[in-house]
Amino acid sequence: MEPLVSVPTLPGATFRLPPQLEGLRRLSYNFWWSWHPRAKILFSRIDSSAWSRYRNPIPVLAGAPAWADLLDDPAFLAEYQVVIRDFDHYMANGADHWFHRKHARDLAGPIAYFCAEYGLYESLGIYSGGLGILAGDHLKTASDMALPVAAVGMMYRKGYFRQTIDADGHQEHAYPDFDLARLPILRAADERGEPLQVTIALPDRDLTIAVWLAQVGRIPVLLLDTDVPENLDHDRPISHILYVRGREMRLHQELVLGVGGVRALRALGISPSVWHLNEGHSAFLLAERAREHVASGTDLARAWELVSHDSVFTIHTPVSAGNERFDADLVRRVAGPLFNGDGRPEAGGVPLEQILEKGMGVEGDHSQFDMTAFSLRLANGVNAVSQLHGVTANATWKNVTAKPIEGITNGVHVPTWIGTPLRELLERYLDADLDDLDAKTVGGRFWERIDRIPADELWEAHQRQKLELAIFARGRLRAQFARHGEAPSVLAELETVLDPAIFTVGFARRFATYKRAGLLFSDTDRLARLVWDRDRPVQVVFAGKAHPADRPGQGVIQEIFARSRSPKLRGRVFILEDYDMRIARFLVQGVDVWLNNPRRPLEASGTSGMKAATNGVVSVSVLDGWWDEGWTGDNGWAIGSREPSVDEGAQDWADAQDLYRILESEVVPRYYARDDAGLPRAWVDTMRAAIASTIWRFSTTRMLHEYTERLYLPAAGVPLPGAAAPAPAEHIVTEAG
Repeated sequence: MEPLVSVPTLPGATFRLPPQLEGLRRLSYNFWWSWHPRAKILFSRIDSSAWSRYRNPIPVLAGAPAWADLLDDPAFLAEYQVVIRDFDHYMANGADHWFHRKHARDLAGPIAYFCAEYGLYESLGIYSGGLGILAGDHLKTASDMALPVAAVGMMYRKGYFRQTIDADGHQEHAYPDFDLARLPILRAADERGEPLQVTIALPDRDLTIAVWLAQVGRIPVLLLDTDVPENLDHDRPISHILYVRGREMRLHQELVLGVGGVRALRALGISPSVWHLNEGHSAFLLAERAREHVASGTDLARAWELVSHDSVFTIHTPVSAGNERFDADLVRRVAGPLFNGDGRPEAGGVPLEQILEKGMGVEGDHSQFDMTAFSLRLANGVNAVSQLHGVTANATWKNVTAKPIEGITNGVHVPTWIGTPLRELLERYLDADLDDLDAKTVGGRFWERIDRIPADELWEAHQRQKLELAIFARGRLRAQFARHGEAPSVLAELETVLDPAIFTVGFARRFATYKRAGLLFSDTDRLARLVWDRDRPVQVVFAGKAHPADRPGQGVIQEIFARSRSPKLRGRVFILEDYDMRIARFLVQGVDVWLNNPRRPLEASGTSGMKAATNGVVSVSVLDGWWDEGWTGDNGWAIGSREPSVDEGAQDWADAQDLYRILESEVVPRYYARDDAGLPRAWVDTMRAAIASTIWRFSTTRMLHEYTERLYLPAAGVPLPGAAAPAPAEHIVTEAG
């Protein structure tokens, strides 16, 4: 099978490999390894210390491993051949997958997928949380389904901040400085084999943008980078930090993503059939595409119509802070050189005032440019990320968009998030193929046969994953408290915390105040009695970051840390610092209950709960986001009701009381109820229900079926008559820097 979308690249890091192991080079530069455990184990066998430190194959291969010893190891060579065979088969095969069987002839070109962040793996730190990890799962699943996608994002050289928590519970921020030569990414090449660059106009200067490639299975991800010698010193940091605080710098980033992304695709000869904006950060791509049509001779009104015809938009959070807005005068000043014109074909301009008018928010405030409103007005189809969020979004944006916002509930990429012990059980007893969930939808819906897995083996697999969490968390806690100057006796105590025999609650997400991370501490005495119960003890693990500008969120972290070190809760409540994809995997695979208690209806989706449920981790959650439709009565517990309250304080107290009641009288007793063989059979039944109700219904495979048939194919329909071919973007630079 020909590549879905091919991007030429320059050679990567210079390291020598034995000819017998040359396949490791192409494997290392494809994130396919990130969701295939055998590939990760293979890199670990080459140099376990380097793999443990970097979680990245490039430093492993560049570190002069003991190749002679490995070449003398038949077991290693056999495993190498199996992994490379599987990888090559995956990359060459795709015609028998769902999309190609059903829709291959419906798209003339790929889907262009734009997002401000991507969570592909912890070693590429260009994500902050749920949005980026969803985008990464989206691309991995598109690759598994052989869906033609070309993605665009930013190469943040300092990424998102690394979090430490000091001895007083204050969140501290540090930004890494990535060495791009040691990351599994490559420079994209132009048609002459030189490093690809494009430019965009800024006031009094042009900005040069380098293009990097992260290959995700069959899917290329173009990452845009302004830190190149051609740029002025004050422009080079534009692409340094994800979600930078400064508004003008953020606006520059969004222009680079939207406009630069379109020009990068054009420079590579990629002609998308559909343009998908995952949240509003890339909204300027719509204005850039209108400019292209005007430059090709189309009148302005028609240009907007053509742009709208093949654009789709996913709206995420209902929280206003998550919907990007900029001062209109700032947009006039910064974006003027890119777009301003009178609409005449020979000028090739799009009047900035018209862009601002289309970006006016629900309040009708002409002084603000709302990226979400702009995207809504220009999209062929729009989706929210859960059914309840669809209701909320339609109520919020009804004065902006004439089309209803559809609910397409998020999902998760199952192979990325499921624990190896559980995965092996599903494959052994149910013949499950988690790499191709579509293959089993016709062949028997394996999740409906979950009862075939013996209860003792399911419980043992969960206990193994729980032990892995305990061992990992103890090491992280020991490093945290050693940095705080705790005594050796205190550090020694950490060797026995998070006992896998004790019921364990997990809470991990961004520490925005509406997520109410502190709800569990509403009655400290009651919580203390719960966690220190002699016969049925409980332990709680927290993790998460607050944005550097979110002082209230940082206050929540400080409060939880202080509670965890208080005499009443010390030894039963813990908070792990520097939440990332690696910590997330351990938590969603290894806790017993996933706690989620946002203030309804502000949680748009909540994919972490889906990841946990896929692992048999039971949700105890407010009926918000995905859980409002995912709760079946036997797969977990619902906190509170669906009735809204205008009194937030009263609602918080009522939800806290219901949470305590559920834990005390229902959840904990069920967990500790054992049969004669020592098995918690009622609890295992709840675990089975969690897996069966989630593993397909809340997978990105099901999600992409819906995106394809409800958004992508309608947007890619028969082209509107009279559409002019877009003109090449100006300022494309092909010379090397």
